Amino acid sequence: MAEQHELMGGRLYVYKRGDGRYWQCSTFLGGRNHRVSTKEESLGRAKDFAEDWYLELKGKHRRGEVRNEKTFKQAADQFLREYEIITEGQRNPDYVKSHGIKLRVHLLPFFGEKGLSEITPGLVQEHRIHRHTTSKSGKPPSRSTMHKEIVTLRQVLKTATRHGWLQYLPDLSPPYKTSGKIVHRA
Repeated sequence: MAEQHELMGGRLYVYKRGDGRYWQCSTFLGGRNHRVSTKEESLGRAKDFAEDWYLELKGKHRRGEVRNEKTFKQAADQFLREYEIITEGQRNPDYVKSHGIKLRVHLLPFFGEKGLSEITPGLVQEHRIHRHTTSKSGKPPSRSTMHKEIVTLRQVLKTATRHGWLQYLPDLSPPYKTSGKIVHRA
């Protein structure tokens, strides 16, 4: 039986697994269990670490920084793992690889740590503005480049919807342009 100690009036536990060397700590907060290794062999230092960790976690929870949902990064990782296998032989390997590059270079730095429910049409518009204003070359990305990034973003969000991590797919269409083509009247 694992050795276990109760702290903070039963809201925090410090325990040692069977033949484990380090003490672990756990708490139930915000509707889910949180666990972490103290990386301490001494019970006294493990208890001090656990109390500090618990108070920090509780503060984050009160400020709304603790999420009970998957992040965009987790959905992107799942998408890349599935897409490469499912499209085997049906898509050009360079096209599949390009999704990973777009995610790594442009989408993950902007959306990575955000919860999936935080990705709204407004945030997608902020991403478009961000891409147009922070270009290293001095000129904004082309319309087709932005379209390809949005396609990759949509694919990741569709993956999240399929797995039940997101209720619905947000509207990703550009709000002010109706057509990218120039059409002349007869």
